[in-house]
Amino acid sequence: MTSRPAPPIPPRLRAFLVRVPLLVPAVRLLRRGLLASDRNLTVTLIIVTLLVGALAARVSTEWFSPSLLILITLVGGLQLRLTSLAKLLTAVAVALGYVAFTLGPRGIGVGLMVTIGFTTVLAFLMARTRGKLGVQGLRGDAMLLELRDRLKNQGELPPLPKDWGAKVVLKQAGGSSFGGDFLVSLRDGDRMDVALVDVSGKGVDAGTRALLLSGTFGGLLGSVDDFLPACNAYLHRQRGDEGFVTAVHVRLDLATGDYTITSAGHPPVVKFDAGTGSWQVASAKGVVLGVVPDLHCEPERGTLRKGDALLLYTDGLIEQPGRDIDAGLDRLLGEAERLLPSGFRDGARALVNAMASGHNDDCALVLVWRP
Repeated sequence: MTSRPAPPIPPRLRAFLVRVPLLVPAVRLLRRGLLASDRNLTVTLIIVTLLVGALAARVSTEWFSPSLLILITLVGGLQLRLTSLAKLLTAVAVALGYVAFTLGPRGIGVGLMVTIGFTTVLAFLMARTRGKLGVQGLRGDAMLLELRDRLKNQGELPPLPKDWGAKVVLKQAGGSSFGGDFLVSLRDGDRMDVALVDVSGKGVDAGTRALLLSGTFGGLLGSVDDFLPACNAYLHRQRGDEGFVTAVHVRLDLATGDYTITSAGHPPVVKFDAGTGSWQVASAKGVVLGVVPDLHCEPERGTLRKGDALLLYTDGLIEQPGRDIDAGLDRLLGEAERLLPSGFRDGARALVNAMASGHNDDCALVLVWRP
């Protein structure tokens, strides 16, 4: 069986290792060498633990302080499985007991025992969490980072012709990398489909469901003619009570500017009409996804001409505690006027920051315009 190649060392770490050449073999050993095995790492840590205890008791607690066992316990909590960690913690207890038996009260203080006890609990919790995930070491964190990057890449609009412009702004609650708002998009020739979805909840709490649905909705987009009814049928089959999902779907012809807007319980799309210089609220509406078996949407059709724009957003941009949602929409339209002097691209981020200030919620904005 061929072994999987080790992931590349980050550039900053590589630059640091060049200055300290002796660290290069150590890092490679930890990443793909003998210590990459759970059993080998467990045996190594147990030997080091017992060696530290023996040297602290027989040689010097200054050179071989029992506090080194804290670092060993942390390494075990980060890298070992739960059963292997239990063996390591047994060795730590034996080492501490030997030091206390040999040196008496002066060998191990109360503060050190409390610190090691706290570290032991922390290591146990980390190992148990990784055990539930079925991953070893820090692979669980790497998986989350990979999922975050995939979701971020999926939230980017496809390249557009030079006579079109677009901007996407996603702002998750609490500065999290995951949230309940996500975007799926697809371009096939002159046709582009964009769907903005809002999962109930915010931040990490809604992030796991958003990750699941983003893959499903991304597969449905472009594969079916009636995108939102297909999404509704999928959610209705789940038979779960995990909160509501709203979505808005825009199908745009990049050659003619013709568009069709369908909505399922989502805040209305607004259109900027360059001829009148005003923002107009779209009439497309529909029921929240997953509530009824057969979703009926009332679409709106129109054409984007030179200077026109479409603005899609989630309710986190207009909802505020104690205020009516219509007031939030009026405020959004007022703030959108500030897009004109600085241009659509530069004003999109400023609009999200202005509307999201003062409350902590997931916010998403998609702006498509025709210069």
